[in-house]
Amino acid sequence: MADVAAVRPAEGAIRSWVALYRSVIRNSMMNSLQYRANTLVDTVLMAAEPVVYLMVWQIVAREQGGEVDGFTPGRFAAYYVTWALVRTFTQTGNPKNWERAIQEGRMSGLLMRPIHPVHQDLGLWLGFGAVRAAMWIPVGAVLFVAFRPDYDTNLLQMAVFAVAIAMAMIIRTLLNALVGFAAFWVIKIGAITSVLSTVELLTSGRLVPLELMPAWAQDISWALPFRWAFSFPIEVLIGPVSTIEMLTGLAMQAGWLAGICVLLRLVWSRGVRRYSAVGG
Repeated sequence: MADVAAVRPAEGAIRSWVALYRSVIRNSMMNSLQYRANTLVDTVLMAAEPVVYLMVWQIVAREQGGEVDGFTPGRFAAYYVTWALVRTFTQTGNPKNWERAIQEGRMSGLLMRPIHPVHQDLGLWLGFGAVRAAMWIPVGAVLFVAFRPDYDTNLLQMAVFAVAIAMAMIIRTLLNALVGFAAFWVIKIGAITSVLSTVELLTSGRLVPLELMPAWAQDISWALPFRWAFSFPIEVLIGPVSTIEMLTGLAMQAGWLAGICVLLRLVWSRGVRRYSAVGG
């Protein structure tokens, strides 16, 4: 009987969390659809960056006899078309949003809610990302026709891609929150975010496919979360990629997610105590 009594509260807690996320995600999606014109314009503009990279690399590949270290124009197209989708779905809030919430006192209102603010933020961006990904489909179709990407994909890769891109979005959201919580101690986090943005640009595969980077740069990217929150989903979908490589990538994502959660909990608990003391 004691075991049954212990299980029921746990089931009730799970149902509450599911209902909470369902509500937040639904409201976020409805809000995005309400301003669907702006969302669509943002999605189109976001595709401009990878298109520029794609056109440059396709020119380079053709001038070098049709490929660059195994990347043909079609492979570059596959990479950057998928790049656009991953970037669209995994977009999250700026860490400075947390800085403003702390400095303007809005964090006090967030602390009154029966849910950690990070969960609210995560649900919001999951819903927003889902709408943007749906609106990306016609944009992706145009890119597909215009640049003729060369994919080497099977059903298993598609399934792993779905998991990997969701994990990437969660990692990015929590990592941004972790950086934003530095505002509990410093007045401005702009310098921190600038440094991290530069590191991310160079080690995530956003600027150039990591396979084209020097070996030492690839080694560094393995030790940082940005590769697993951006390049890995792309690599899975465009292929070719082995089952071992996919499992390794998912394990790295899970490891980074666990590590960020531990750090987030530690920083949050200490930061809130400092915030309460300063705020009186």
